[in-house]
Amino acid sequence: MSEDAFPRDPEAPEPAKPPVTPATPVAPGASPAPSASSVPAAPEVPRPPAYTPGSAQPRLNRPVHERYPQIRPTSGYGDPRITHTGPGPGAGTEQEPERSSKLTARLTLALTVVIGQLWGLTIVVDEWMTGDTGTAWWGVGFLCLSFLVVLGLWLLDPKDR
Repeated sequence: MSEDAFPRDPEAPEPAKPPVTPATPVAPGASPAPSASSVPAAPEVPRPPAYTPGSAQPRLNRPVHERYPQIRPTSGYGDPRITHTGPGPGAGTEQEPERSSKLTARLTLALTVVIGQLWGLTIVVDEWMTGDTGTAWWGVGFLCLSFLVVLGLWLLDPKDR
């Protein structure tokens, strides 16, 4: 994979290349003498060029208001197109706490009944499978009664739906 993840700007100047040091030639058959100059030095990492703000492309060096004319100094707070700035004061707080507590109580009761129905259904199926149909019919009656309780909770306050 020879391509870089970030393509280079074609108008940008070429990066500086590190200097190449010539190696010392060794005569054939002779062993190189261990000296400080023959020990391979760590390759020198090229330093990045000093940062200078701006771009090699002059069109990118223009001020922001010239590059993006649609952004005006008053965009946001002074823009006439914006008519609603968001929720008003007290947003996120309950406006009718009585209604909220009533709905929470109903939801808690309904969830309790649903959990009871699931538990009862498990018992009824278990009793039916073991052959104890008398207990299973009592369980079916319990399930029907709990359904009527949920229906009564629903009919309790029709204006709240």
